[in-house]
Amino acid sequence: MSTIDRVATAQQSAYLLNQINQDSSTLSKTTDQIASGDVSTTYAGFGNQAQVLQATISANARNAAYTTATTLATTQADLQDTQLTGLSSLATQLQTAVSDAVANNDPSTLMTQVQSIFDQATSILNSQDANGDYIYGGGNSTTPPVSVTSLSQLTALGSSASGAFTNGNDLKSVQVADGQTVTYGMTASSIGQGLMQEIQNIANFDGGSTGDFSGSTSLSQAQNTFLTGELSSLTTVNTNLNNVTAQNGDVYNQLQSASSQQSDMNTLYSGFISNIQDTNMADAATQLQLNQTALQAALQVTSTLNQLSLLNYMPVATTTG
Repeated sequence: MSTIDRVATAQQSAYLLNQINQDSSTLSKTTDQIASGDVSTTYAGFGNQAQVLQATISANARNAAYTTATTLATTQADLQDTQLTGLSSLATQLQTAVSDAVANNDPSTLMTQVQSIFDQATSILNSQDANGDYIYGGGNSTTPPVSVTSLSQLTALGSSASGAFTNGNDLKSVQVADGQTVTYGMTASSIGQGLMQEIQNIANFDGGSTGDFSGSTSLSQAQNTFLTGELSSLTTVNTNLNNVTAQNGDVYNQLQSASSQQSDMNTLYSGFISNIQDTNMADAATQLQLNQTALQAALQVTSTLNQLSLLNYMPVATTTG
């Protein structure tokens, strides 16, 4: 609260009017702080804390961008887990189908199962995200990473299934913090070539002179030898897919951990910004009352001063009878 001295000169009167303007300005500032909830609407109003405030707001904005990107990556890693589990299950189904054919000495339904597994595996490897981009395209987001659509096209490639894949080699990654990146992308060939190779091997044998599983009621020696050999290879394919699924799970956990850290940083940054930027309502209410009292006092003194004249100091004449 300002101190108002007694006034008797024009200079003091001007000083008092200036004091009223200052008190009015201070009152207006405090009122604005309470109304907006902010100490100031400009960085200049934060004084020596302005630079710290700017840096913290910038850091929080970067953290928010990391959070958005990490959320998208986590969603894809979660989807990949489901699809990798599906591929692993298909490898197990193929291994079981071959094992049953050998154990039961009956390959008649084997190729029907192989066809179904091929169709499902191709569908998974050619999956698209919400934007229509191929998830396992390795950078070729507009081209299906598995180009063959039938077993006949797969066998036409010869003895290697590598020609069935048209994906690139770029792996998606995401920056989760300053200087910290997590790679989460996968390519169709890296996760699916082993399974496709085994499907191609069986389809190629079936089309050969000793094949024709569907037309056989029992296994020939050549068929038995071939299928028995495939069981070992299928075990390797299944193991590799399980390993890839586990690796994807590790990546998912990294992204989850990063997301948790980002949430903690947002809380930290937001609290720090609030401590500088937000109005302390209790203190502001007290200051508002003081500002109002100071202004009211200044106005009252000025009003009284303006009503004074020399007549106020002249003696009152008296009359005698």
